[in-house]
Amino acid sequence: MHPILRAVEDTTCPLPLRVFPSSPGPHGPGHRRGRERTMSVTTTTHLNFRGAAREALEHYGSVFGGRAVVVTYKDAGAVTDEAEADRVLWGEVVGENGFHVMAYDVPSRLPHERGANPFFVSVRGDDGAEITALWERLAEDSEIVRPLEPSGWAPLYGMLTDRFGVTWVLDVTAPYAG
Repeated sequence: MHPILRAVEDTTCPLPLRVFPSSPGPHGPGHRRGRERTMSVTTTTHLNFRGAAREALEHYGSVFGGRAVVVTYKDAGAVTDEAEADRVLWGEVVGENGFHVMAYDVPSRLPHERGANPFFVSVRGDDGAEITALWERLAEDSEIVRPLEPSGWAPLYGMLTDRFGVTWVLDVTAPYAG
């Protein structure tokens, strides 16, 4: 069996990732044979709701296993509308089986039509320099929704919409203390 297929079946096995620094070369940008390290960046589906994020996270936790962890606008000191203080600013479910989903409640001051903008792509990593470098490259020709900077829930957090209309959230993960 191919090693990648074996790693996918055994989700506890860290999958080695070939990393190629950016520079032109005959095999693609920055190709260097044999340079490997373990993965430090992951992508996660980030779902967008209008007032239903907590309920959705609890539902997905009951379906896939895992517990919903939620930070409200009030918890983060980010209330702009008192009626939305207890809505979800940031939330996630992480299951022991590898399931992971994030969600938040889009504030009423921002446009949201159910099904029209249902998700973001979340890029998470544990290395601030690596996330910052990814942010700088992705930010070219993008609309910055929230600059990459410290937040109440992550050492670094930022949001942008790229020139293709895809909204990306990049953050440095922080251990949950709850």
